[in-house]
Amino acid sequence: MTQGRSGSSVASQAPGWWGPALAGTLLVALAAGGLWMAPRSGVERGASAQRPTPAQTTLVTAALNAASLPAADALVPAPVVAAAPVAEPSGPGACALFLQRLPSVSRTQCEEARLTPSGSVSAHGVPLFWRDVPAPVVRGAADAPLRVLIAGAIHGDELTAAALALRWIALAEQSERPVHWRFIPVLNPDGLLAKPATRTNGRGVDLNRNFPTPGWEKDAPLYWDKRTKRDPRRFPGKSPLSEPESQFLHAQMAAFRPQLIVSIHAPYGVLDFDGPLSPPERLGRLWLDQVGIFPGSLGNYGGVHRGMPVVTIELPHALNMPADAEVRSMWQDLLRWMGEHWTEAQAPEPRP
Repeated sequence: MTQGRSGSSVASQAPGWWGPALAGTLLVALAAGGLWMAPRSGVERGASAQRPTPAQTTLVTAALNAASLPAADALVPAPVVAAAPVAEPSGPGACALFLQRLPSVSRTQCEEARLTPSGSVSAHGVPLFWRDVPAPVVRGAADAPLRVLIAGAIHGDELTAAALALRWIALAEQSERPVHWRFIPVLNPDGLLAKPATRTNGRGVDLNRNFPTPGWEKDAPLYWDKRTKRDPRRFPGKSPLSEPESQFLHAQMAAFRPQLIVSIHAPYGVLDFDGPLSPPERLGRLWLDQVGIFPGSLGNYGGVHRGMPVVTIELPHALNMPADAEVRSMWQDLLRWMGEHWTEAQAPEPRP
């Protein structure tokens, strides 16, 4: 995102524990499009579709029992489920490329994240790096781990988004939760490495307006023309998925089939959500403020059209990282929400 505003600050609550393996994503009906939401508080907001109502959402509800968590000795190393293939490194590594641009990330933290090239590259040929953190499996557990995809720096000038995604890799490694994490800390390396950093990718396209939402061919150009006054920082591209970076993330949605997507941005200082589950009320100091959906946005495409819940984190600053305690608080609140609102019951896979 771009234009910033501060969110409400409150003391973080202590995180709770959550139950065993979570699975499933819920289908959501796509609401009618074509109307734009009026902007509020000077923040760009829009909607090409109404958010789904409870009547449009199929939910399978079951209580999670925190006491049912297995003991530590019941955990065994997990087989990799839909694991990211590891490409042979060629050229500079992720830390050599990005470290000087990532606020509050030490060389040790960067190296311990062990990012590897995915085999895909940006518009300018920079590798798109990723990291899988597979879940431990519980002996006797029938359900597969929850699959969660975390993407940062979809906008290249939101440097803290990349830093937070990378910092969270270490927390995922320390967790014994039944979750298979896939991290893509820098989806837009061309924008991040530009001097100065740019929101758009190397071809001047806003990747968060380039996903194939229904009616994109009409709605995306109209929104760009009428609502943004042809702002070059929000150019959606000439066609959906025209960019290698959005193609890459789209391919991950098809291959990895995430049951939750966490998209990290800055600097609105709020928490947004799209999809068929009850949204988290807060992550750390970020409170829920659903900003609407846009033609071609990941939240619209993944959360509304595909039924893959999308949690969008809007950090308060694009250049200044939250304190370490806040980094952990947001992570713990995310885990607690997952435990409270996801069910053990099998649910439909995300829509194609």
